[in-house]
Amino acid sequence: MLTTLQWFEAFSPLFYVAFGFIAISIILVLIKKGFRIMVSNRKFKFQNHWLNERQMLDWLKQLKPNEFEEYIGHLYSKLGYSTRINGGSYDGGVDVIAEKNGVKSLIQCKRYNTNTVSVHDVRDFYGALTHNLSNGKGIFITTNIFSQEAERFAEGKPIELIDGFKLIKLIKIAENKTDIDTKEAISDLCPNCGGHLVPKVGKFGKFKGCSNYPDCKFSKGV
Repeated sequence: MLTTLQWFEAFSPLFYVAFGFIAISIILVLIKKGFRIMVSNRKFKFQNHWLNERQMLDWLKQLKPNEFEEYIGHLYSKLGYSTRINGGSYDGGVDVIAEKNGVKSLIQCKRYNTNTVSVHDVRDFYGALTHNLSNGKGIFITTNIFSQEAERFAEGKPIELIDGFKLIKLIKIAENKTDIDTKEAISDLCPNCGGHLVPKVGKFGKFKGCSNYPDCKFSKGV
């Protein structure tokens, strides 16, 4: 019978070959991942550099769904989050997972050209949150706008709604690398036209109205 040493000597060449193959595979995966990140960074930086707000929004709307998810992951990485793309047919309604300061955010991305995000979309997302998130919040991002019913449904729930106008402002924050509360920074934007919401007083009390009034008549309570 062969001793343990003889067995090892007999099969050691195969062991080294297998080990080398695994090591090379891991290195290739890391190189591919690093190259992909580098290309994405260059592409997104280039686009943000030369596009104005309207062009940038139009460019985002032309992305494929998986490209838009990748872009959002890249954006939140620049905002200081650790991110993971979770897109695909079986993502459970969560496209990107972002974590910062121990708080996890589950993000759904809707790259819409003309469709308004309905209350049904937000309600379905909230259902996914209840199954996947116990300590954190959900973020619903779209290149278009949310319906008023969707905005009302999200009130008082751990859901942050980011429409196209707010997304552009978030991109500017990331480009300027401003370390501020992103939710607070984008909460004063009008969801209809992108103008600023300013405090006003009417016959029914205090409210916030769009700075582009009377062209835009959006308002909300305070």
